Amino acid sequence: MRRVSTGAMALALAGLAGCSHLPLVGRNKAPAPPASATGSLGVNGYLWRATLDTLAFMPLASADPYGGTVITDWYSNPEKADERFKCTVYILDARLRADGLKVSVFKQTRDAAGAWIDSPTAAQTETDIENAILTRARQLRLSNVRG
Repeated sequence: MRRVSTGAMALALAGLAGCSHLPLVGRNKAPAPPASATGSLGVNGYLWRATLDTLAFMPLASADPYGGTVITDWYSNPEKADERFKCTVYILDARLRADGLKVSVFKQTRDAAGAWIDSPTAAQTETDIENAILTRARQLRLSNVRG
């Protein structure tokens, strides 16, 4: 299994933490459906695996391969501990298509009292993460075709 390069992930997720490098701090373990374009799961296997690969640096809160939903727990970049992010990814189709994916990003910042306050994310952040997932899904499909 190949990992998304740190540079590609950093570019796609730069809007998340406002930095140029986000470390891969571990691999989330979640059930992965077969990497096929169709199947009984109802979601695209390449998009599923690519979502888990792309968001592997964030702690996984929930993953439903049958419903096509991945929810991360809050992630704080060690370089910016006063803000944190959470992602929800919906895989909406069994085909590998750009409109078969929806990403929602939530951001919170810490106020002076130490409480977390909801904050807006950069406008491009969700699109960047969607593009990173789609790029990874295409890489997985190509490696499966060649292999």
